[in-house]
Amino acid sequence: MNTPPSKFSHHVAAYKAQLDKGDIQQAYAGLVKFVMRLGSTLEKKLAKHYAVGNLFQGYMDYTYFYYTNDFLKERKLKFGLVLNHSKMRFEIWLLGQTIPIQEKYWAFFKTTQWNEGRTTKPTYAILETSLIDAPNFDDLELLAKQIEKKLIIVSKAIIQDVKKSKLQ
Repeated sequence: MNTPPSKFSHHVAAYKAQLDKGDIQQAYAGLVKFVMRLGSTLEKKLAKHYAVGNLFQGYMDYTYFYYTNDFLKERKLKFGLVLNHSKMRFEIWLLGQTIPIQEKYWAFFKTTQWNEGRTTKPTYAILETSLIDAPNFDDLELLAKQIEKKLIIVSKAIIQDVKKSKLQ
């Protein structure tokens, strides 16, 4: 009796074939290492403005770290600098500590530029915005500088909108 393989078995076989090539392990390890170094660099450079948290590797979907300041903490908010693996881009997410906080801030942010074209709240965040759409991984020093520069600008703009919301 010849039983066709299950979809899961097919996926596992395809996964193993890709692992046998070695590219995935090298790319994933390199991406995680870059985001880890970026977090360490930003923690030092932005210490006056933000506290930077630990790196989370995710499940080959997102690699990220949190950063926050007293203003955001008072509102039970924080930012995430996220490497979105499926879209291969860097994003900033505004996150709430609890679902009620996320819902409260989503009610304000759903009609702002940050959620333009969105009709539903993002799965994990109040807002998700692209920081670097097509990162050039051939020059990691330049990429880190681009991320830092845009992170500062976008974070300040989002904080200004949080202030406009007058939510606590």
